[in-house]
Amino acid sequence: MQKLLPSTINLLTTCPITMLREETVFGPIHSRRLGTSLGINLLPEKGKLCNFDCIYCECGWNRDGRNDTVLPSASKVFSDLQAMLQRLERQQVKVDSITFSGDGEPTINPEFPKIIDDTLALRDQYAPSAKVSVLSNATRVHIPDIFQALRRVDNPIMKIDAPTNDLVAKINNPAPGYDIARVIEALKQFKGDFILQWCLLRSSDFDSSAPEVLLPMLDIVRLLHPRELMAYTIDRPTPAQGLQKIPADEIRTLLAPLIDEGFAVQIKG
Repeated sequence: MQKLLPSTINLLTTCPITMLREETVFGPIHSRRLGTSLGINLLPEKGKLCNFDCIYCECGWNRDGRNDTVLPSASKVFSDLQAMLQRLERQQVKVDSITFSGDGEPTINPEFPKIIDDTLALRDQYAPSAKVSVLSNATRVHIPDIFQALRRVDNPIMKIDAPTNDLVAKINNPAPGYDIARVIEALKQFKGDFILQWCLLRSSDFDSSAPEVLLPMLDIVRLLHPRELMAYTIDRPTPAQGLQKIPADEIRTLLAPLIDEGFAVQIKG
């Protein structure tokens, strides 16, 4: 185990509403987007750690937490994942995806690149048909060793929910220093070999379907040309009140231009 640096402790929390993953390795669970998913949480077991504070996060607000600042080490992740994969192999449980999700941003863990290498080796040994997926807010793709680690996984799933810094601030509440232009530039390094994730929703302050939001987002998708777009909406209780989901049929209509242009689009209502 390792303690967080003091500069990152202020990002930590847990929340009362929520779906915190208490274990480092959890599941398998059914994922709307990934099938039977074995989860890996690289963040504190009793807290949430994220450089976003999304208004729709199923884990709640960053402020509502206990003071747990311990991150799992690479050796703990290895031993816990190995034990779980061995058990699932004995039980003949097929896993579609080994997924880094957890209670916040997984790339914050300082041993992230090492953990990715270990996970790929364990996957090859015990569950060779499973994909390794990383759900990330894409804020650290510009860091070379983070990018190289993400390039090694099967499914680097990177999130952009809004086309401007002002709107990102309303939806994602990023830590200081976030810049959508830097994120887009960093994602270009994938040369399209990644999955883009986009949550569409409405509140009293914004509407993902409004032309001033939708059209620039469509242009971002065209610019980055991901191999797949995962478009979805809220599905569970959210920490912010008054949020509205956008039905799958409406999302399909909104994204029809991309579908017509040949983009692979997965829509979950």
